[in-house]
Amino acid sequence: MFRKILIANRGEIAVRVIRTCREMGIEATAVFSEADRTALHVQFADEAYCIGDAPSSDSYLRMDRIIETAEKAGADAIHPGYGFLSENGEFADRCAEAGIAFIGPSGEAMRTMGSKTAARKTMSRAGVPVVPGTEEGIENDGDAIGVAESIGYPVLVKAAMGGGGKGMRVVDAPDDLAAALRTARSEAQSAFGDATVYLEKFVVEPRHVEFQVLADQHGHVVHLGERECSIQRRHQKLIEESPSCVLDDAMRNAMGEAAVRAAEAVGYTNAGTVEFIVDRDRQFYFLEMNTRLQVEHPVTELRTGQDLVRRQIEIAAGMPLPFKQEDVQFLGAALECRISAEDPNAQFMPSVGVVTRLGEPGGPGVRLDSGFCAGYEVPIYYDPMIAKLIVWAEKREEAIARMKRALGEYDIGGIKTTIPFHLRALADPRFTSGDYTTSFVETMGPDEDAGADERHIAAAFAAIMKHREAKRAMPIGAGGDGTDRSGESPWKLTGRRDAMRRER
Repeated sequence: MFRKILIANRGEIAVRVIRTCREMGIEATAVFSEADRTALHVQFADEAYCIGDAPSSDSYLRMDRIIETAEKAGADAIHPGYGFLSENGEFADRCAEAGIAFIGPSGEAMRTMGSKTAARKTMSRAGVPVVPGTEEGIENDGDAIGVAESIGYPVLVKAAMGGGGKGMRVVDAPDDLAAALRTARSEAQSAFGDATVYLEKFVVEPRHVEFQVLADQHGHVVHLGERECSIQRRHQKLIEESPSCVLDDAMRNAMGEAAVRAAEAVGYTNAGTVEFIVDRDRQFYFLEMNTRLQVEHPVTELRTGQDLVRRQIEIAAGMPLPFKQEDVQFLGAALECRISAEDPNAQFMPSVGVVTRLGEPGGPGVRLDSGFCAGYEVPIYYDPMIAKLIVWAEKREEAIARMKRALGEYDIGGIKTTIPFHLRALADPRFTSGDYTTSFVETMGPDEDAGADERHIAAAFAAIMKHREAKRAMPIGAGGDGTDRSGESPWKLTGRRDAMRRER
């Protein structure tokens, strides 16, 4: 077993990994940027090292500095968390070259599943259903027109690399295809350094269901059930739950078996998530595989009793999985709400500032994975998620009631958060009935309780975002954390706007 692990991440996931390290008797080393010098994960760790300036391109994305720090600290393993370098095959390779264990899959497996076209081909060969479309990148507009006509509109133009909705466009008619290809290629090049795009059939009103898998280095692969992730905004998940209301036992077994085949097909090891979309006829199709720990992993932990970070560490250390598929038990229902420093009444505009007041929820069946404390200044450089609130109960309706109660107890002062959105979503009849799709957020409508000023701000911000979408004036960086190629963040613009409003 490892003696010391360096956590190459920040915020709540760094705190989460440190906690498991402590339970396992493993020393935890944190890294931090100048913006995170007083952050909670720095306080939690056994030791911490500064690796650069605030922009992630100068700190959390610097492979050389992270590996040098691990060597300096005497760490024998690195846990990447999620985001930043967690799905970077080169980073996994460089850790191996330095003689440091990477707590995740191999670089080769990351590259195979990181390319959506390569993943589609691999899944097809493994007998995993895929959405009709191309298995190679589209070279010219003429080929795209032919493919679109053969599979039928609407179609989806997608970047072969990356994720998070970047380089993705829905096309409803032939006349719109050429422009969508240009825009998607440009965005994919800016975001991922690769302009390759492909086409697939656009599934109307889908549900997004994913399966957690674990694979050790001895050929054993198991799944730990599903998570429903259909409550999304711009392909970013907001609420996750398990079990999914759309699955029956037969469909659940079929999807679980497909997820295991997907992992086996690429010789996968460690924790991963196989994502599917489910259409209106309850047919499921492979979407992609996330080759890392997921943000929503606590949902699975609460239903199965498994510590996924512990399993990751054990697998990376060469230990076999301590259970078989038939040993996995699923109990009750779990929900997760992502708490972000954003204003849901102003088009989810980021909210920066100091947390002036903090009252955290608790009680039976409530878990809070948090990366901040009172007096913490929310940085403008990184993803706005600051915590995750997770609940468990024996039945889904009880879990919803428990989440509402916990959200009502959660008191965060000084910044806007997504708590009001979550309360509205949980009260929506479509959610309470379990009959919802990925269009849920877009069709919620405005919050009638929001003040007039907030509605005006929301309208103005929506106009700004529409203009930005059209011109793509601020490309997103390859790190996938919201920074552009210079390391600056689109939070800066909105942060300055917030500051000016406060001064007025």
